[in-house]
Amino acid sequence: MTETVGAASGRGKRSTAKTGKQAGLTVERLYTTPGVHPYDEVTWERRDVVMTNWRDGTVNFEQRGVEFPDFWSINATNIVTSKYFRGAAGSPQRESSLRQLIDRVVGVYHRAGLEHGYFATDEDADVFAQELTWMLLHQVFSFNSPVWFNVGTSSPQQVSACFILAVDDTMESILNWYREEGLIFKGGSGAGLNLSRIRSSKELLSSGGTASGPVSFMRGADASAGTIKSGGATRRAAKMVVLDVDHPDIEEFVATKAKEEAKIRVLRDAGFDMDLGGSDITSVQYQNANNSVRVTEEFMRAVESDSEFGLRARMTGEVIDRVPAKKLFRTIAQAAWECADPGIQYDSTINDWHTCPESGRISASNPCSEYMHLDNSSCNLASLNLLKFLGDDGQFDAARFQKAVELIITAMDISICFADFPTEPIADTTRKFRQLGIGYANLGALLMATGHAYDSEGGQALAASITSLMTGAAYKRSAELAGVVGPYEGYARNAEAHQRVMRKHAAANDDVRTFAASAPVHKLATKVWQESLAVGARNGWRNAQASVLAPTGTIGLMMDCDTTGIEPDLALVKFKKLVGGGSMQIVNQTVPRALAKLGYQDEQIEAIVEYVGEHGHVIDAPGLRQEHYEVFDCAMGERSIAPMGHVRMMAAVQPFLSGAISKTVNMPEEATVEDVEKIYMEGWKLGLKALAIYRDNCKVGQPLSAGKEARKTETAEAAAPVVVESRPVRRRLPKKRPSQTVSFTVGGAEGYLTAGSYPDNGLGEIFVKLGKQGSTLAGVMDAFSMSISVGLQYGIPLEFYVSKFSNLRFEPAGMTDDPDVRIATSVLDYLFRRLALDHLPYEKRAELGIFSAEERSAQVAATDYGAGFGEVDMEGLRSSVGAAPAEKEAEPTGSAAPAPVEVGSSTELLELRLGKAADAPLCMTCGTKMRPAGSCYLCEGCGSTSGCS
Repeated sequence: MTETVGAASGRGKRSTAKTGKQAGLTVERLYTTPGVHPYDEVTWERRDVVMTNWRDGTVNFEQRGVEFPDFWSINATNIVTSKYFRGAAGSPQRESSLRQLIDRVVGVYHRAGLEHGYFATDEDADVFAQELTWMLLHQVFSFNSPVWFNVGTSSPQQVSACFILAVDDTMESILNWYREEGLIFKGGSGAGLNLSRIRSSKELLSSGGTASGPVSFMRGADASAGTIKSGGATRRAAKMVVLDVDHPDIEEFVATKAKEEAKIRVLRDAGFDMDLGGSDITSVQYQNANNSVRVTEEFMRAVESDSEFGLRARMTGEVIDRVPAKKLFRTIAQAAWECADPGIQYDSTINDWHTCPESGRISASNPCSEYMHLDNSSCNLASLNLLKFLGDDGQFDAARFQKAVELIITAMDISICFADFPTEPIADTTRKFRQLGIGYANLGALLMATGHAYDSEGGQALAASITSLMTGAAYKRSAELAGVVGPYEGYARNAEAHQRVMRKHAAANDDVRTFAASAPVHKLATKVWQESLAVGARNGWRNAQASVLAPTGTIGLMMDCDTTGIEPDLALVKFKKLVGGGSMQIVNQTVPRALAKLGYQDEQIEAIVEYVGEHGHVIDAPGLRQEHYEVFDCAMGERSIAPMGHVRMMAAVQPFLSGAISKTVNMPEEATVEDVEKIYMEGWKLGLKALAIYRDNCKVGQPLSAGKEARKTETAEAAAPVVVESRPVRRRLPKKRPSQTVSFTVGGAEGYLTAGSYPDNGLGEIFVKLGKQGSTLAGVMDAFSMSISVGLQYGIPLEFYVSKFSNLRFEPAGMTDDPDVRIATSVLDYLFRRLALDHLPYEKRAELGIFSAEERSAQVAATDYGAGFGEVDMEGLRSSVGAAPAEKEAEPTGSAAPAPVEVGSSTELLELRLGKAADAPLCMTCGTKMRPAGSCYLCEGCGSTSGCS
């Protein structure tokens, strides 16, 4: 698509003389047609976006009459409209068309490219903008979320989603860490950092006292992260905390989250059977960060040889303690087995692939562990939809893929020219090193569609070849850009190291074992790497790094991808929203495509697809050969991919990435600590940069059952006789009384409500325990509970309290796990609504407007909304104005069925089929069960993520 020219071509008006470099890029057309705008090649339609909480029907977002191409799914339409359109809701200034969104973003890239001398002529810049527009319009790729949020608006032009901070062993630096992290969370992004410079609790301060150690400072940062919600939204902040394995406090660090998880279990299982103000009820800490241990080659070899390993003082570097390496490694694996933390980052491997070692070591990563580079830096991401490059002949179009990568990496580099950053140190480092992270999504779908098992040599070879081609093409374009607008500022100092890493990538490419499907891709990758080395030797490179594999959560839904990042398919049957409203469960469209690739006839494909639609798996499907079962293995389900299969796929692509891979290796509940050790050891041997595991049900998560056995509480006060007086009389509860305990979550805060009653009925006391709040708040809630209890015993009616405390608004607020009270404006709002439902008669609750889910359903069923209005035009009431009716959505025979009313997402559909719960949180926006995306969670309903953009 593009090539560097040595002199102005004379086309259009030009001007890059100010750069002092070559004249600029000549841009050739790849997708577009001269004289035809990309918007004129598609059919547009108007749709209404009304997003509701599927559990209680409340409207979360509404915008009617938005404009999208007819081939965009309803889900992608909903997510782009609600997440990325800018302007006040309901105002004429709010964007209402995909055209406006794309033009807003592409226009800035176009102008910045011209201004900074990237193109040979104005015409080349115009072709660049049209190609970018076409690819975004047709879901070929997407920029990361901050680009869509900020570019072309009045907000700061923040384009990066990934940040790495730095903290030194001074109180000023530690407090600045809290501040910088807060600013990044406020902007909707996440950050990571390494705390290993902070001296340990075994070292002395200059004043003579003992240092408190990094773990103590993690508490403050954790509380800050739990308070500041990303971008003012409902999700919590995303962060990564790293500690070197030779830090003297490493064992305390490893145990932090495991101890807190054990605490949660004890509180849950004990049912809070303890006195008011009990000292054993404390806040649950360290829950807002991913923790990782940085292990070195020296440590891993010590584990292999079962020798001792030295822990070093932070200030002097001397060994102050020695521990058995194998025992420490077991401690790390044990903690990960118990609560999924900490993960592992292989420090020696990471820094062996570092392009800029003269400017500093790589000591940390972003929250999802894919971006790894210098401290105080950031990375702009973009991801390609791999399935868009699969031709009708079943072949991957490598040449088109290369050209697309070159154009996208050009746009990504241009973004650094106009980008804003949350802090000046981050701005300075990013502008000097220009780190980029191009990646992809839909790998799992691509492999299945081409007839490859995810855990197979052929599948891994194809993934490796595509990844190698992507990074090779990105660096080739980076070298060409260096000839036009200059290499990155830090290149001169790091030229030798950067060239060494480029040769390592090229050498790894030569080691890939190819198969029929991957051979053409690998052949082109080899050619591109040789060109990259040659051009780079002459010009240097424009970017210190080029590629990562991110979770691609929200943008994956924007591109209508079946799978995110490097992940395999979640399951063969999925949940799909329809144009005319409602939903269907459908068999993944890659299944019939894979069957055709494997040589099955139309009649066989129809029968197999119908079987999969009914059973959710391919075992015993009619006519399907057993040797083909593995092609349809998924992340979950009857035939799930083995943990080591995930590790092998990561190892296949890691040598061709500048950064790392956001992915969690799922392990079955019955996996052992030894299995975790094996995974972490193999990750090191296979050359991974980072690795995290998750064992099913290792976390308590959100308690969804309120059916615990009622506990009995005794008071130290004897029952007093009732005396007639002219003043209020306290009617004390007897020593033994019936009570009921309800567990609840409100906006992610977990707690328990115990209500004690008089034997002859009537509420007489409440105890409220919050499991994830600070000790001060726990004390306040204890005092509040006693106050309400005394009031009830003095005869204050419960309905009075309900009227006063319901609808109070303060944090935490949001989704609850109670089907009768789905959304609460505060913890007190939830508590008194729950008390009203449990202890007030229907008549009094009706006056207060408080009903159970069953009562609300009965009211709706008893109401004839159509009475008195004559015939209703149901077609005119469709939620999609002007859109094709749902019946026109073509699905293969037997592939679709009405979605069960009990589910609202693919994860919940899978739970229904498997008969067991998946370890995934509920979306705080729309209430559906989220699904894994890299090391995060993604909501299919509204596009919200658990932390990664």
